[in-house]
Amino acid sequence: MGKTYVVVAEVRGGSLRQVSLEALQAVAAAKQDGDVAAAVLIGSQITPLASELANYVDGQVFSVDHPDLEIYNPESYLNVMKTVFDRVAPDAVVLGHTALGRDLGPAIAAHLGAGQISDVTAIEKNGDDILFTRPIYAGKAFEQRQFTGGPQVVTIRPNNFAPVEAASSPGEIVELDYTPSGSLRSIVKDIVRKTSGKVDLTEAKVVVSGGRGVKSAEGFKPLEELAEVLNGAVGASRAACDAGYCDYSMQIGQTGKVVTPEIYIACGISGAIQHLAGMSQSRIIIAINKDPEAPIFKIADYGIVGDLFEVVPLLTQEFRKALV
Repeated sequence: MGKTYVVVAEVRGGSLRQVSLEALQAVAAAKQDGDVAAAVLIGSQITPLASELANYVDGQVFSVDHPDLEIYNPESYLNVMKTVFDRVAPDAVVLGHTALGRDLGPAIAAHLGAGQISDVTAIEKNGDDILFTRPIYAGKAFEQRQFTGGPQVVTIRPNNFAPVEAASSPGEIVELDYTPSGSLRSIVKDIVRKTSGKVDLTEAKVVVSGGRGVKSAEGFKPLEELAEVLNGAVGASRAACDAGYCDYSMQIGQTGKVVTPEIYIACGISGAIQHLAGMSQSRIIIAINKDPEAPIFKIADYGIVGDLFEVVPLLTQEFRKALV
């Protein structure tokens, strides 16, 4: 009998997060003949999303819809997962390496007595073995790991797997009841989101990032205009955040968010190792800096030596013409 993979899908702003479809693609890369993928969708008013998700799943989609589940709570979500595991015994559970996945994944692993491999960027088969690639030493090296037994828990880094294609036939939707617990140790009443724009920073295909060289909060405006034209998101180095130019929710680096966009445009960023840890795996890196000796140029695919306040508006102007 084949293995059962369970993907924990995520919802944000009333839509499925792209990393959920990427997690299903990661499962497709690991599956052998006879294996089945199931998915779990947790939230409030998610019935339409469950139908959407079912188009990408060849097994069951467990939908747990309750007002108390609109905001992520680790205890509540783990209780839901326990209910799912009573219905299906997973050989592996796959989540996005997001804030939710980094929190819920270890809790699931502890409950199942499972091993966990986190922040996976690639999966390949080697005979009957499945090898998981993940970065180590702040992205300066990579290692391949494999499980020696089961069950297993895996988190995948966003933007490293293509979204899965639709299944030949929709999966079966199974609606599960949820009974609120009165013994929760903590309750999240509200979440105040501070975002870098309309596009989620960790899932953006294009990221325009500013460092100390932007000089002020006003200095981010040219970057925001460029990001808007490219349908991208705006990020920042820790130096820019520490200087008060922007909110820490925009920080990219070892102590911030990790991004792997198709294009990363670094504006006025020197390239400290802590920042490189958060963006060095971007497919194409473009650096704009007045200092020709800035370390960022060593890893950049393309470099522009110049004043970002002159270069960025010119790029915005040319991209706007080209994309009309």
